[in-house]
Amino acid sequence: MRVENSFVIDSKNNFHQKALQWAAQFDEVSYLRSNDYQDQWSEFECLVAVKATFTYISTGNHTFQEVQDFIAHHPDTYIPGFFSYDLKNEIEELSTIHSNHLDFPLAYFFVPAIVIKIKGNKITITAEDPNQIHQSIVDFQLKSDNIGFNGKIKSRWTKAEYIAAFNKMQDHIQRGDIYEVNLCQEFFAENITLNPVAAYEKLNSISPTPFSAFFKFSDKFILSASPERFLAKRNNQLISQPIKGTAKRGKTNEEDEQIILEMLNSKKEIAENVMIVDLVRNDLTRSAVPKSVKANRLFEIQTFKLVHQMISTITSEKRDDVTDLEAIKNTFPAGSMTGAPKIAAMRICDQVEAAQRSVYAGSIGYFAPNGNFDFNVVIRTILYNSQNNYLSFQTGGAITSQANADDEYQECLLKANGMLKALDSQIN
Repeated sequence: MRVENSFVIDSKNNFHQKALQWAAQFDEVSYLRSNDYQDQWSEFECLVAVKATFTYISTGNHTFQEVQDFIAHHPDTYIPGFFSYDLKNEIEELSTIHSNHLDFPLAYFFVPAIVIKIKGNKITITAEDPNQIHQSIVDFQLKSDNIGFNGKIKSRWTKAEYIAAFNKMQDHIQRGDIYEVNLCQEFFAENITLNPVAAYEKLNSISPTPFSAFFKFSDKFILSASPERFLAKRNNQLISQPIKGTAKRGKTNEEDEQIILEMLNSKKEIAENVMIVDLVRNDLTRSAVPKSVKANRLFEIQTFKLVHQMISTITSEKRDDVTDLEAIKNTFPAGSMTGAPKIAAMRICDQVEAAQRSVYAGSIGYFAPNGNFDFNVVIRTILYNSQNNYLSFQTGGAITSQANADDEYQECLLKANGMLKALDSQIN
C-alpha cells in the first residue's frame, strides 16, 4: 500500500543530488530535472521515480496503443519512459538499415514503487514508507566519484564525409524532394567504462537545461542535457516548443547581446524556424479542435550556459476523440529533428546518415496521474550500454538551400561540446 507524504527541506541539504545518487542503486531510475528553468507549464523542479513494479517494452507493433493500455492499467501514478526515434518505422512506411549498436528498445516505460517530486523546498514522496525514504536520502553520504571514462571518442564521419552527405541533402533540396532536413552524425566509443551517475552530474553542471534527464534501466543509461520540449499536455491543451537556431555564447554580455541580435536578423535562422513551426502546426492539427492551433510565441531567444537557442511555442486544444498516445503519435518524431516534408525527410535521412539514431531524436518524459504528460526531444544526450561497453551521442542541424557545409559542420561540433566536456575527452 503506497501513501503520500510531504516534507520541507533545507535548500543547503543538496537534496537533488542526494536523491540522484540514492536512486542510482535501483535497476530502474528516471530522474527528470528542470534546473530552475521554470515556465507556465512546469509542474515540478525535479521528478525521481525508481524501482519498477511493472514494465513495458515495445514489441515493435502497435507501440502507441500498447503504451495507452499500459497507462490505463496503472492509473494514479507517474509513469516515466521513452520513445525511440525509430518508432517512425511503425508510424510510416519507413525502414532503418543501420546496426543497433546500443540495443535500446523502441519504447520503454515503468510503474515506479517510489516517486519523489521536488518543487521549491517542498518534497512529496509516494511510497510504502515515505518517512523512511525521506530519511534515507537526507542521511545519504554524497560521493564525488570520477566519471571513469577510459575510451576514445571517434566520429562516424570525417569532415569530408560529412560534407559529402551535406551535398547529397542539397541535391535533394534542389530537386524539390525536401526543403529542409536535419542531418545528424554520430560520435561513439567502444570497449569503454563509465560511471554514468558521475558523468550525468558533470554534464548537468556543464550544461544545465530545462529537460535534463538521467534514465537507467538494467545495463542501459540515458544522460540527457536536452533544452527542448517535444510535447506536453496540460488539461486538454497540447504544447510544443521546437528549437531551430543555435549560436555559441559570447565571452561578455555585450558579445551575447550582439550574437542574439544577429540571430534575430538572420534570414537563415528565421526561415528554418518558420518551416518547423509550420510543420508542428500541421502535426498538431491532426489532434486539434478546429481553429485551436496557435503559434503563440515566435523566435524567442533563450540563453543557456553553452549556447543561445531560437525557440517558438505552438499550442492547440486536443479533441476529445483523440487519445493522449494518438496525439503523441500524430506529432512523433519531433519535427525539429526530421525536416519538411516530414516523411520524405525521414526517408532521405535513413539513406544518407551513417548510424541508427536509436533514442537520439526520440523523447523522454512522463505520464502524470492527473492526465498530463511532458516529453523532451532527446538531443545533447549520451547513450551508454554498459553490457557491451558502447557509448554514443549524435548531433545535427537543419539544412536548407541557404545552408553552408562548413558552418553546419561547425554547428555539429558546437552541439557536441557539452558531451565532450562531460567525458573530459575530444574527438579522435
